[in-house]
Amino acid sequence: MNPDRQNFHTTRWTIVLQARGDQPEAKAALSDLCEAYFNPALRFLLREGKDEDEAHELAQGFFARLLSSNGIREVDPGKGRFRSYLLGALKNFLADLRRRESRQKRGGGASHRSIDETDSESPGEQQIVDFSATIPDSYFDREWALAVMDRGLQVVESAFARRDKSHHFEILKPWLMGDEGALSQEEAAATLNLSRGAVKVAIHRMRKDFGEAVRSEISQTVNSPGEVADELRYLIEAFSSARPESR
Repeated sequence: MNPDRQNFHTTRWTIVLQARGDQPEAKAALSDLCEAYFNPALRFLLREGKDEDEAHELAQGFFARLLSSNGIREVDPGKGRFRSYLLGALKNFLADLRRRESRQKRGGGASHRSIDETDSESPGEQQIVDFSATIPDSYFDREWALAVMDRGLQVVESAFARRDKSHHFEILKPWLMGDEGALSQEEAAATLNLSRGAVKVAIHRMRKDFGEAVRSEISQTVNSPGEVADELRYLIEAFSSARPESR
């Protein structure tokens, strides 16, 4: 058996799906995922037109509801990706907010729904009512891709720091994503008191470590090892589309 398949059950999203949130390990795994991907939801809310304070308040309320909800029981493990689950839950949260605001404007009361509540007979099939439909899913996916890349970058930066080479990371970081920095490789080598060949090797290793860190991060958010490569390709496309956009 492939070792990746043997170890895959220990990843965070798979733990959540297997336990359906009942066990402390599953609750901790879901909490870790929510903390890691707070920013995509926050930026989605900002794009929705909320101001900074309101967006933060709504995001905190959304994740608090998510962590206290039993709706995770309804997620179809075959659908696999935490990214998809989170976006669906966030859309339901916003739709519920709009319904309550609309009822309040009409003077009526508001009933509460789980952010994962569905009228479908099929588990995991979320019925999402998005009254404005102003934000394409691709926007959330771009923010998700940026969050994944940022977490991979943090892993590499931490590895340099553990070796007391934070300065090396700062000098070499511009080449990590294939971008040319303010320094040439010759200048970087002189700054770090290394040969140009050593700098080339360091950049190669850093890119390799970054790729492995991103793949590891993605594996935490899908439900099977076979999904990792597809998700990686998709997020690279989403990340590339995000770069020209004004943030």
